[in-house]
Amino acid sequence: MGYGISIHMQAPFAEAAARLRGALKAQGFGVLTEIDMRATLRDKLGEDMEDYLILGACNPSLAHRALGIDSSIGLLLPCNVVVRSEAGQTIVEALDPQAMVTITGQPALQPVADEAAGRLRAALDSLRRAAEHAGRQPA
Repeated sequence: MGYGISIHMQAPFAEAAARLRGALKAQGFGVLTEIDMRATLRDKLGEDMEDYLILGACNPSLAHRALGIDSSIGLLLPCNVVVRSEAGQTIVEALDPQAMVTITGQPALQPVADEAAGRLRAALDSLRRAAEHAGRQPA
């Protein structure tokens, strides 16, 4: 089983990151954390890399349902969503919530994982449609 959901876009990194925040919000996710890996590695290690942003996205309703099933599920929350540059493209990736079910072995989490995965896929699909509409074809 793969553990991610991803799309490749021709949109500039900053534009993709901004659109991603809006797409997540439209699906009921808030961004709780934001880690700029490029800045962190540059500042802490003196290393340079392409743009790389990790967003910790949370849908409070889904998180509440999951925590009601398994209080240790917080180890897998929030849903990490990555925006990164690679070879002139912008890649958007989300951790597939189905991994929660696989890792925990809790079949009761399946409906929560299904809904979360559907919402994350819808957010990424809206980015894909926006890129197509703007004349930037996803790869």
